[in-house]
Amino acid sequence: MKQQKIGSWIAIIIGTLYFVVPLIGTFEFSLRMRRGEYSFDAYRVVFADPRFQATFGYSTLMALLTIAVGVLIVVPTSYWIQLRLPKLRPLVEFITLMPLVIPAIVIVFGYLRLYNTSSILPLTGSAHSTDLLLVFSYVALALPYMYRAVDTGMRAIDVRVLTEAAENLGARWPTILFRVILPNVRAAILSGAFLTFATVIGEFTMASLLNRPAFGPYLQLIGANRAYEPAALAVIAFLVTWACMGLINVVGHGKQIKAAP
Repeated sequence: MKQQKIGSWIAIIIGTLYFVVPLIGTFEFSLRMRRGEYSFDAYRVVFADPRFQATFGYSTLMALLTIAVGVLIVVPTSYWIQLRLPKLRPLVEFITLMPLVIPAIVIVFGYLRLYNTSSILPLTGSAHSTDLLLVFSYVALALPYMYRAVDTGMRAIDVRVLTEAAENLGARWPTILFRVILPNVRAAILSGAFLTFATVIGEFTMASLLNRPAFGPYLQLIGANRAYEPAALAVIAFLVTWACMGLINVVGHGKQIKAAP
């Protein structure tokens, strides 16, 4: 037993060092912009850059829209599968996993082929329509995370009993979905939302090929032309991602309404 505990601790320490040491090195390098001393000049330059503010704000807006569309698609689908169509769960799970199997560059080239200016539905003809196409692209990209989170939340509650109780009280389907089911899976939805936000905020391929001013292409551009600012941006992106993970842990402890026996 002692040998197993020692082996577990060794594995944990090695894994921690594998992730922490490069991060510490990146952070330390980002402080060397001023010769001979440590400073936060790189961070001041980054935060003062109008392109950083514009691209981060744009990606944040795209992430919020992606979360809204994803919730409107995933929650009713997961609810209906849990309640009426459980045999379709393997098929739906397979479909939601496809964005993990198909590379993002293949997906975005398919979008460009289908929705170019010469197609029936030209979504790349203007900036607003391209933004809409990018949101749909992000919804597909984040679908595995959002669906898994919501489906896990649906399985944790007794959907059938809650639905029957609401129907006996005269509630209709919109009321059941938004006032009975949704509050019970709020923590699961927020978990999927934070995972979606972390995915969208650093996405590069789709935003770059669709020529949109997102945060991911900005990271690549700065990394190709600067020395210390990319390290600062890497640390900032890491902190944003881990902030989302921390919020998942916080909201994951939220209480759910349980059906009476």
